[in-house]
Amino acid sequence: MNRVQINQTTLRLEKGDITRCEVDAVVNAANESLLGGGGVDGAIHRAAGPELLAACRLLNGCRTGEAKLTPGFRLKAAHVIHTVGPVWRGGTHGESDLLASCYQKSLELADANGIRTLAFPAISTGIYGYPLERATAIAVGTVRKYLEKHPGSDVTEITFVCFDDATVRAYEQAFEELERGTD
Repeated sequence: MNRVQINQTTLRLEKGDITRCEVDAVVNAANESLLGGGGVDGAIHRAAGPELLAACRLLNGCRTGEAKLTPGFRLKAAHVIHTVGPVWRGGTHGESDLLASCYQKSLELADANGIRTLAFPAISTGIYGYPLERATAIAVGTVRKYLEKHPGSDVTEITFVCFDDATVRAYEQAFEELERGTD
């Protein structure tokens, strides 16, 4: 299952490179400095060019669970929404609430800025060590709750961009649970 509809918004899965997505905004799984790093963050900074780093310097960082917006510069996406996911510390330090907040705050920024199409990576599942199945369930569940609470959302399409087959499988499972009405 690679597609789910919630109100007027389509949720899709795609295996690939988030830096090549032709969407209004890509979400960057950033660190608190917003000055680039490894994984998705480094790839987005490299693809967007040095202008992104200059724009991020003006934002004075970002707290975990929050989100900030910059232009996309050399990306195909017009915007980058930078959000800082939690480092996994066993699940007893508010990680699930912080991860949910990343998706919530990113969607709020999208709606506030007329962003209609959005691409998310699997936030916190790389070097931050968040267990993949838990993270994807939170991602899909939070997006579902947001869209149900905001039926007039401007966002018409959300793509969960998966780096590898394991991530695709985890999102497929989360989509199946969404269709069954569980999360």
